[in-house]
Amino acid sequence: MDALAGLLDGPRARGAFLLRMIMEPPWSVRIEDEAPVCLMCVTGGEAWIVPDTGDAVLLRPGDIAIARGPEPYTVAHDPDAPPRARIGPGGGCTTLSGEPLAQSMRLGVRTWGNAPDGGTTVLVGTYLMDGEVGRRLLDALPGLAHLPADVWNCPLMPFLDEEISRDEPGQSVVLDRILDLLLIAAVRSWFSRPGAEAPAWYRAMADPVVGRALRLLQNEPARPWTVASLAAESGASRAALARRFTELVGEPPMAYLTGWRLALAADLLRRTDATVESVARQVGYSGAFALSAAFKRVRGISPQEHRGRG
Repeated sequence: MDALAGLLDGPRARGAFLLRMIMEPPWSVRIEDEAPVCLMCVTGGEAWIVPDTGDAVLLRPGDIAIARGPEPYTVAHDPDAPPRARIGPGGGCTTLSGEPLAQSMRLGVRTWGNAPDGGTTVLVGTYLMDGEVGRRLLDALPGLAHLPADVWNCPLMPFLDEEISRDEPGQSVVLDRILDLLLIAAVRSWFSRPGAEAPAWYRAMADPVVGRALRLLQNEPARPWTVASLAAESGASRAALARRFTELVGEPPMAYLTGWRLALAADLLRRTDATVESVARQVGYSGAFALSAAFKRVRGISPQEHRGRG
C-alpha cells in the first residue's frame, strides 16, 4: 500500500455528502460543516472560494478545489458577497438565523440551489468523517488547493456530473467510490505540479531503495521488522538504508514504521468494533498493552480514549 492507496483505505468515503449546486447571482454560502475534506468542481459559470485566512480563489469550468477542514470558508458569486445561507455539520442548510432551507432550495435528486437554470453549477463532494491513515498526506496539502483546468484534466468530473443526480439502487456507494478516485487524482496532480512541495516521504517513493522499503513497511506493518531485515529485502546494506531513508524521509525507518502502525491502529479503532488486542496484532504489536503504551507515548491518550472521541 503506497501513500495514495492509503487514502482509499483510510478516509474512505462512506455515505459522503454529494450534491450539484445550481446558483444565480447574487448568492453566497457560508460553509461551517467542519468536514475534514471537501472537493468542489465547477462545470458551468464561476464561483469564488473565500477562506477565512488566505487568498480567495476563483473557480472556472473544469477547475477543482480541495478544501481542508475544519476551518470554515465561503463560496459565492463574488468574493465580497455577504453570506445568505449556512451549511452546518452533516450538510444541513439554513439561513443565517437558523431557518431550514433544504426543502425550499431543493431542485431534484442531490441538486440544490436558488434557480433551476442558474448560470453557475458546482459539484460538491464532502467527506463527513476523518480518517488517520491518510493524515500525513492530507496534512501536506494547504488549507485550500486549487487545480485549474489547464493543469488538470480528469475524465472523472463528467462522470460525476452524470451520476450525481441519479436515484438508483446502490447509487450512494457508486458516488462514494467516484469521490475517492477524484480525490486521489486531484492529490496526485497537486503533488506532480512543477515546484510542488510534496512531503519528503512522498518524494522518497521514487527512490529505488527507499521507495521499496516504504512499500514494504506500508504493505506489511505487522511483520516484526528490523532495519537489517528491511535492508535485506530492499537490496541495500543496513547502514546504507538507514542513512538514505533518514535523509529522504526525514526520520529513521523504525520511527516511520511506528507512526504508520499507530495511524493504522487509530483508523481501525474508529472504523471498526475490533478489540484493542485485535487491532494491536493487526498492526504489528504483541498485544493491547504494547499498543496502549506506544499510543499514549506518541499521541498522549489511550486507544480507548481515542475511540471514544470518534
